[in-house]
Amino acid sequence: MTGLSRTMTDSSPKSLSLGVCLYNGLTCLDFQGVVENLCLLTKQQRARIMADAPGPEITPITYLADTLDPVKPGFSGEAGPRLMPDATYSETTQQFDILLIPGGVLGYPDAVPKSLLDFLKRQVPGVTYMLTVCTGSWVLSATGLLDERRATTNKSWFKKIAEATASHNIQWVPKARWVVDGKFWTASGVSAGMDMANSLVKELIGEEGARLVANDIEMHPRSPDDDEFAAVYGLA
Repeated sequence: MTGLSRTMTDSSPKSLSLGVCLYNGLTCLDFQGVVENLCLLTKQQRARIMADAPGPEITPITYLADTLDPVKPGFSGEAGPRLMPDATYSETTQQFDILLIPGGVLGYPDAVPKSLLDFLKRQVPGVTYMLTVCTGSWVLSATGLLDERRATTNKSWFKKIAEATASHNIQWVPKARWVVDGKFWTASGVSAGMDMANSLVKELIGEEGARLVANDIEMHPRSPDDDEFAAVYGLA
């Protein structure tokens, strides 16, 4: 495909590494929706749908967890198949370019492993893009890295999360599919992560490339302020 416009500079990296943070009780679509967009920037997928697209490739994705034991989605594994991590938070030495924290029924600071929070504190200063979906932003807030920043989260949990994080002075945005503040990209509930991810694809490889990705997975990306759920939950 020709005519694809570059959004990154010529000095931008030719490849970006992506790490996905797993834990028991997560929501699979929170990370899978993002991955379905970004995995189309890997070498093989690029060759299939947009061989001439500018911008970086995504290297093979790494899935991380507290241990190498299978991860159970939902309260007791009822929300999807067991997930097999590639590496543990405590043992990995790789600095990732992109990190993703999904939300879930156990996606809050007191429920996720401490090793995940420690990993984030080590990693986030060096990442280029820090992505969260749903309550993943609540998990990230526990590290202090969202302090004084704009962010959003799942609207059904919004008031509880805003109250629980009041001491961090996070500027929680009630009406937003996703919010970008510097390297921090935070999406609302579940499917909003796909909209955020396609917007990141646009930043990485251009508008036409993002359109090709969206067409390939048959999604209709929504804008960041196209959020009716804020009204549903009495937030706007």
